[in-house]
Amino acid sequence: MSAPDPLSSTPFRLPSGSDADAPVFAEPWQAQAFALAVALHERGVFSWSEWAAHLSHEVKSPDAAADGADYYQHWLAALEALLSEKGVAGKDMVDSLAASWRRAAQATPHGSPILLENDPQHG
Repeated sequence: MSAPDPLSSTPFRLPSGSDADAPVFAEPWQAQAFALAVALHERGVFSWSEWAAHLSHEVKSPDAAADGADYYQHWLAALEALLSEKGVAGKDMVDSLAASWRRAAQATPHGSPILLENDPQHG
């Protein structure tokens, strides 16, 4: 006998035309952003209420794509805002680290793992 479906009694429904077996994340970085948000919450950096408020603010911004195509960009913006607000990492630190990863990616041979140490300006 199979267990009852916990979603059968909830109002949640997939959007019309959605495939229940489709990947949740279109790209790996989206899954990483999701995992980062969960990990930071688990470490007590922010509460789910704080997270929901910041993400809601970002998603409702006037420049948000009507089709939600930029949803995970809003995740990143919400994470950056919370990290700055909590004094974990300010915008300058986040921007500097992002630039370092970009340089590392450009300096890494195709097929090799991208390591921060590959940034020519690292250390």
